[in-house]
Amino acid sequence: WLRAGVALPDAGPRLAAIRAQQARWAALSALEFRAHLRRLRGRLARDGLGGAHRVRALGCVAAVAQRVLGRNPYDSQLRCAEALLDGQLAEMATGEGKTLAAALAAAVAALAGVPVHVMTANDYLAARDAAQLGHLYAALGLRTGVVLGVTSPDERRAAYACDLTYATAREIAFDHLRDRAHLTAQGTALQRCAARLAGDAPPPLLLRGLCMAIVDEADSLLVDEATMPLVLAETQDDPGHRAACFQALVLARRLVPGEHVHLDAERLSIGWTDAGTERLEAMADGLGGAWLNRRHRQDLVGAALVALHGLVRDRHYLVREARVELLDAVTGRAAPGRVWARGLQTLVELKEGCPVTPPTRTSAQTSYQRFFLRYLRLSGISGTLAECRPELQAVYGLRTVAVPLRCPSQRVLHAPTVFATAQARAEAVPARVQALLAAGRPVLVGVDSVAEAQRLSELLQAAGIEHQVLDAQHDADEAAIVAMAGQAGAVTVATRMAGRGTDIELGAGVAARGGLHVLCCQDNPSARLDRQLIGRAARQGDPGSAEVWHALDASIWQSAGASVGLLRRRQPEEHGALRVPAALVRMWTRRLQGRHENQGMRQRRRLLEQERTWQTPLDSTQLHA
Repeated sequence: WLRAGVALPDAGPRLAAIRAQQARWAALSALEFRAHLRRLRGRLARDGLGGAHRVRALGCVAAVAQRVLGRNPYDSQLRCAEALLDGQLAEMATGEGKTLAAALAAAVAALAGVPVHVMTANDYLAARDAAQLGHLYAALGLRTGVVLGVTSPDERRAAYACDLTYATAREIAFDHLRDRAHLTAQGTALQRCAARLAGDAPPPLLLRGLCMAIVDEADSLLVDEATMPLVLAETQDDPGHRAACFQALVLARRLVPGEHVHLDAERLSIGWTDAGTERLEAMADGLGGAWLNRRHRQDLVGAALVALHGLVRDRHYLVREARVELLDAVTGRAAPGRVWARGLQTLVELKEGCPVTPPTRTSAQTSYQRFFLRYLRLSGISGTLAECRPELQAVYGLRTVAVPLRCPSQRVLHAPTVFATAQARAEAVPARVQALLAAGRPVLVGVDSVAEAQRLSELLQAAGIEHQVLDAQHDADEAAIVAMAGQAGAVTVATRMAGRGTDIELGAGVAARGGLHVLCCQDNPSARLDRQLIGRAARQGDPGSAEVWHALDASIWQSAGASVGLLRRRQPEEHGALRVPAALVRMWTRRLQGRHENQGMRQRRRLLEQERTWQTPLDSTQLHA
């Protein structure tokens, strides 16, 4: 749980200089302010973002933020803004004001004439931040645009033409792909020039280049979703595709996992046994056509078996309004537009009785890794960057700095607890929640999936405990649910998304009773994900506490092999917890998470090299637009 990273150098004299400039700008009349601002913008455009001009610009933006927003930036926010302007990644703890820190850096860069893309976690946050901070930018003479999923092409061009644009990385990445496909369709540069001279110019591009990006929750995009293929696809008519998938499901239902195939639920892969191969050949005999090809039938029927037995509703996907929506494995959020490749999407839709999505043909493709590397200036901010610092340096060339806390942390971390099964852990939660509620504490319980959130909700309801559920089925109410999680008597059950980007303010009298308590019932493969949830408690110097409950039947613990069996032999304590020393639990957690983190890093590096070389799809899931 230690905050690791490269500390910022002593910024005392520089902060003093910024504060002095802030005071000077605040003392100017409106007429004087406009004249000085005009001169400052000219000097920034000429000399760049370094040196004394940046100090003056930060002082100017801080003064305007205090006047327009009523918020005087903290020293930590100014230090974070400087790190972002230096093209670095800033680890800034949850609740320390990342949104305003990013806005300070974005405003200074925009004053220098650099088009800035500020990337948020979802459309709601993009619209919220653009609206709340638009007054700050307008007072500086800057125009703010916002791009959402429903934004039309003409509105997108206008938004990207602004000095600053708020959007999700997904929207900007796909607009970049659309521009690339648009240019390819126009032919060579000489052909495009000839078309313009002939008065036959095509519509203008959406973007005006990838100049500077400030990425919020940077670890999520630069690491967790780095290799997610972003595929610009065109629908194509293939009447035989649905029939082949339907036939594959029929055959797959006649096969028995364990006897005919071995299913790896973690990697969603299939291994055929000799009995399974013979059984499939016997069933396919007489079908003719492509079914005569062994590779074809094993691949398609294998995908059907994954759809039937590997992909679980409310864990891997949702069914809403007769549509299959994938769930992001890291955040727990629904991922509209993301589909499985190689027929798997159609197979799941047939399994669930939903209308079949037409098959698509790829017209352009990239990944977040390659997309972000195209920016001239790249920086980001998150509360959890230390664990992946070496990878971020190696892949993106970005240095990670740790921004000091504004106030000393008062978070209390309880000893970790181990249960034999996830079911035993869930059954112990209501008693723990009731004890905390009796002390007047609000409680946030983090779980792994939508299905577990629903199961825990049923247990809490049976115990008579009022609560709110925050999962992918309630994503529209995410901000409102999380904002109330710090009120006295509030109990919130959340999947991994846990309302990142929304403040949890403590209710009246809650701080005196110990603040928010976070109960982590997630078996995360990375310590970063643990810290993301635990960071919801004890923000901004408030009191709070957290504890982690592990379940030995989780996949990460199963990778420990025989050692898990030794832990299971421990005698259970009250409420089903096993008698395992806390030091032993922490040691195994660090070891297993470290192993998974290293495996993930090697896989991402390998896939990046493959993509650079072969430009092939990188994963079994693709994000389509």
